[in-house]
Amino acid sequence: MASTLIVPDCSSSTAAGAFRFIPVNKIRIRRSVFHVHQQISIARLGPKASLLNIDTRRLFSPMALTVASNAETSAKVIDGKSVAKHIREEISTEISRMKEAIGVIPGLAVVLVGDRKDSATYVRNKKKACDDVGIKSYEIRLPEDSTEQEVLKYISEFNDDPSIHGILVQLPLPRHMNEENVLNAVSIDKDVDGFHPLNIGRLAMRGREPMFVPCTPKGCIVLLHRYGVTIKGKRAVVIGRSNIVGMPAALLLQREDATVTIVHSRTKNPEEIVRQADIIISAAGQPNMVRGSWIKPGAVIIDVGINPVDDPESPRGYHLVGDVCYEEACRVASAITPVPGGVGPMTIAMLLSNTLSSAKRAHNFD
Repeated sequence: MASTLIVPDCSSSTAAGAFRFIPVNKIRIRRSVFHVHQQISIARLGPKASLLNIDTRRLFSPMALTVASNAETSAKVIDGKSVAKHIREEISTEISRMKEAIGVIPGLAVVLVGDRKDSATYVRNKKKACDDVGIKSYEIRLPEDSTEQEVLKYISEFNDDPSIHGILVQLPLPRHMNEENVLNAVSIDKDVDGFHPLNIGRLAMRGREPMFVPCTPKGCIVLLHRYGVTIKGKRAVVIGRSNIVGMPAALLLQREDATVTIVHSRTKNPEEIVRQADIIISAAGQPNMVRGSWIKPGAVIIDVGINPVDDPESPRGYHLVGDVCYEEACRVASAITPVPGGVGPMTIAMLLSNTLSSAKRAHNFD
């Protein structure tokens, strides 16, 4: 019997929330083709930029991005890949200025435990990104059966090393390790992932400022700022409540004076709640879960989901889709991030930004 995959049917007019049982080898991913190009201006960042560790005098200057559309598609495409490219160029300029002024090069240490191919790929991409902007990267690779104490030993050494300004522990860790203990061991001064409980606690409290904001949620907010999306006073819905994306994204939106609702796996009638949102950030990890009928006309959608779906026509045998049914959403939303090419590139760009901010803070460099 052929294996099956249960996915929301994004390519038909099936009622919202309907599912089809599709043989894995029969799934096809429809690709949108865009023909007409328009130009839009990207607004300057607002007063909340300091929370995101952004120097508005030098970084993230206004720019123009190409937006694709066709007769059936009204939504602007929020091009995270292009935004991230500009940000990395600006970070590179800042690093060169810092090196020339005080002779300091920001350093990022990455700890990888085990031999997961996806984790190794992520680490390789982060190292390349560091090299591209001029950040010195340090990498520790430990075997799967390493002890927690071995990992903690390296973290302690990095904490004490003044040439390292950021420490990143690649997740997930092997099951025999206590993830909380390992992440808590990273010095808050070098917690460029923003996962330390003190950073999250400060993010949650009014009148307190975290030293670092988690990279993916930070990237989501920067995209909204870059595209001039008004957040203050708007209704925002975050789909997903993970410690890495959903929860900090909701806190950031709240700090921006949005009225925020979190939708999660136990929420009743999620489509009714999502339909009220002016801004949607989806981080559920469910392919094509959010249908066009869930979306309020004119809403702005940030799709964090990166879900592989079988695609025999692809050289890799699969194709990546988001949590949001892109083809349907484009006909309803005013703006949307694509998958891939939306939030993903921003996550690494924000990691580089956090590392630069850490180095500046450590050396009192403005």
